[in-house]
Amino acid sequence: MVMPISCSAFRRTALILALVAGGMPAFAQESANQSANQSATQIASNQTAGEVVLIPNRVIYPGETIELTALKQVTLIPGKHKPEAMATRTEELQGKIAKRTLLPGRYIPTAAIREAWLVEQGAAVQVFFVAGGLTITATAVTLQPGSAGDLIKVRNSDSGKILSGTVMADGTIQVSAS
Repeated sequence: MVMPISCSAFRRTALILALVAGGMPAFAQESANQSANQSATQIASNQTAGEVVLIPNRVIYPGETIELTALKQVTLIPGKHKPEAMATRTEELQGKIAKRTLLPGRYIPTAAIREAWLVEQGAAVQVFFVAGGLTITATAVTLQPGSAGDLIKVRNSDSGKILSGTVMADGTIQVSAS
């Protein structure tokens, strides 16, 4: 008749075998490490990293230049994406001007920001008209502010005539024949 082995006797025998063998068998350590690495890899592959976006960390008022110190980086919850027409990258926000109040913790709509004005309203500017080899230069006063590429109205300082022209990158206005 076989006597059942008590748990404590079984544990003692296992402990003695482990000590004689030099600890946990190698195949068990490898399996344990492999399963730990596998589960870590599976978790990483199942949970893709969230998208990183920039949002205000304080109130940004209309007309204020957006600086990186007024923004904070946040990572979206995996599986969530930012809504369309929202500015969330440094290139889209650095140096831009807020058109309306931007609240902390909220996305920044692209319609709520603009480029900084290259020419301010009421500024004296040089106006150029170029046609073939002919170039006419005059001084004018801007009637509205504008960024590079914007079509704005200016008043010729000499004649008082109002002209429309395109703001150039150097702050001059180029008018065309109309």
